[in-house]
Amino acid sequence: MFERFTRDAREVVTGAVTHAERTDAASVSEEHLLLALLDRQEGRAAFAVASLGLADRRASVEAELATARRHGGLTRADTDALAGIGIDVTEIVARVEEAHGVGALDRARRRGARRRPFSREAKGVLTRSLRIAAGRGDRFIGDEHLLLALTARPGVAAEVLAAHGATYGTVNRALYGSGKEGEGERERFKEAG
Repeated sequence: MFERFTRDAREVVTGAVTHAERTDAASVSEEHLLLALLDRQEGRAAFAVASLGLADRRASVEAELATARRHGGLTRADTDALAGIGIDVTEIVARVEEAHGVGALDRARRRGARRRPFSREAKGVLTRSLRIAAGRGDRFIGDEHLLLALTARPGVAAEVLAAHGATYGTVNRALYGSGKEGEGERERFKEAG
């Protein structure tokens, strides 16, 4: 699959590895892919990121990602659902960090690994990007397909993007105009897993 990646998409993947190394993460995650996409200054994804205002709100995106990481990877929806049954995740995190140190629930921290593999979720984004490209009739996988894939998969990255106005539909419209072509793709890809 990697041979079908454009130069821009390959730079996103290598940028994600760099982000994982900087944070001493055990694996390359969706978060690292998202941060690498936000780093881009050129390419189709960079255009969509800029037109949706994500570049201007990078600090907010990073803060939300850090909060999810501190909460052991729970999304805001997970945290809200737990609050609905009386479980205060923030209080639990505070108690755990008081006893074990800040970041104790960060399950993505590196634990002696030499090479950083891609997490199951990050591999899912790469696979989804292939499906999106194929669904659009593209013979290549570009950084725009990676961005669309991040919005199409449930999880922290998609939730953070959506909270900042970047859903599959808005990204699709920023990339391709009216968004009519490819709108049915998301539903097909949701069904395909």
